[in-house]
Amino acid sequence: MADDRLSFKEMCARFDVTPRTLRYYEYIELLHPDREGRSRFYGARECARMKLILRGRKFGFQLEDIRQWLMIYEREGTEAQMRAWIKLADGQLKELDEQRAQLDEARDELKNLRDSVADQITSTDA
Repeated sequence: MADDRLSFKEMCARFDVTPRTLRYYEYIELLHPDREGRSRFYGARECARMKLILRGRKFGFQLEDIRQWLMIYEREGTEAQMRAWIKLADGQLKELDEQRAQLDEARDELKNLRDSVADQITSTDA
């Protein structure tokens, strides 16, 4: 095994993912480890892809969107991938703004209800 490659267990530990998650990412073709017998090894390319996958998940992207985006690099290169990224990011920013508005609305409703109940308690104590 080359020193610059990670074993399956090391990959899980480095990126704080479960073995099930790592196997799933391989199954849906987000990652393509080197195989030696039953062992899997992950080089710099797979580590970089894993960073992108986890960052994409943090931003709320669907795994299929991430997979398609990673495939653009392989088929069309960096510039096409960057253009696709901008498009994906614009869509996700819109989605996050909508989610924020919904959360703000729910928070305001909850606060108003809480305040109303607190006022009722205060008025019955008086």
